[in-house]
Amino acid sequence: MNDPSQHDDANWDNDDSYPEHDEFVSKSELKRLSALRQQVGEQLVNLSDAHIKTIPMDDELADAVTLARRINRKKDGFRRQLQFIGKLMRSRDLTPIEEALAKLQHQHQAQNARFHQLEKTRDAIADRGDDAIQEVLDEHPSLERQKLRQFHRSIIKERSKNAPPKAYRELFQYLKEHMLDQD
Repeated sequence: MNDPSQHDDANWDNDDSYPEHDEFVSKSELKRLSALRQQVGEQLVNLSDAHIKTIPMDDELADAVTLARRINRKKDGFRRQLQFIGKLMRSRDLTPIEEALAKLQHQHQAQNARFHQLEKTRDAIADRGDDAIQEVLDEHPSLERQKLRQFHRSIIKERSKNAPPKAYRELFQYLKEHMLDQD
């Protein structure tokens, strides 16, 4: 019964004499995976210097990303460098890199949401006045009522004169300084 062609199918799983067969991966699937890894590499290349430092990369990959950032994006060398980064990433565990990129993306989205909230608060103060100021003060008692009312009056004057929205911008800066520090 040592002949593999006469192997009993019932014992196939229990027999350790045969190596386990890897799951078949098509050439198309390999190309898709390679393209995904290259896209992750391109995301790395597009990050700012401060964000690059937060990504866990080995020296070889970090050097390749640094070189790609220096190459003119319109040249063919940039495309080849991205392909090289994709090749390097095939032999690495992408989980920590993808988690760090997701964390950066989440931070960016959270910051955008905070700024949108500040814009809504500013618009409410500019449009509704005292009612909106009271609502903001209920949530953020560290703000100064007198200063908020002064901004509201200045915005009304600017709008009536069709002047540039200086007070409108200053109100946003004031809210940003005082409300984001509390978060």
